Amino acid sequence: MRIISGKFKGRRITAPKNLPVRPTTDMSKESVFNILNNYFDFAGLKVLDLFAGTGNLSYEFGSRGADNITAIDADFGCVKFMKQTAADLDLNITPIKSDVYKFLGSHKSVYDIIVADPPYHFTQEQFEQIPLLVFEKELLNTDGMMIIEHSKHTTLDHVMNFSFSKKYGGSIFSFFEFETEEEQEVYEEEED
Repeated sequence: MRIISGKFKGRRITAPKNLPVRPTTDMSKESVFNILNNYFDFAGLKVLDLFAGTGNLSYEFGSRGADNITAIDADFGCVKFMKQTAADLDLNITPIKSDVYKFLGSHKSVYDIIVADPPYHFTQEQFEQIPLLVFEKELLNTDGMMIIEHSKHTTLDHVMNFSFSKKYGGSIFSFFEFETEEEQEVYEEEED
């Protein structure tokens, strides 16, 4: 994996082969960050990286200036690798070994950007539960954004606060934002 932009632009990071991960491709990552560039100045952002795996997205955020990154993964090897890499790069990334759903259910902090890259074999319900918990627990700033990476076999465009999606190769990135009051009224009218 390669850091695309920022302080560590071009830096290659090699993860151990035994980690249970499917890293986001460089092309997909670059495309998603190009979208985020239109919405955010990364300096000072508070970021939550769910199902962080190797920490690929966390390093990209850190390289671009986000200085408060929490990375959640259930695998001990992944968390250990992220801790070592964050220390080597001197990035403020806090890797936490936890089940993502338990973490979301009990966590209280609020973030500017939340990214989630769950295993593609998860069920539709497991995918839907992520944005539902994030918005129910108010973990996203009102002007923040959440991005979930998934395969074409999962659809999230019907989930509340869905904003838009982008397809890159075999991956789809669904973006979620708080709806304005006007959008909420339209949504409620459609429900009736």
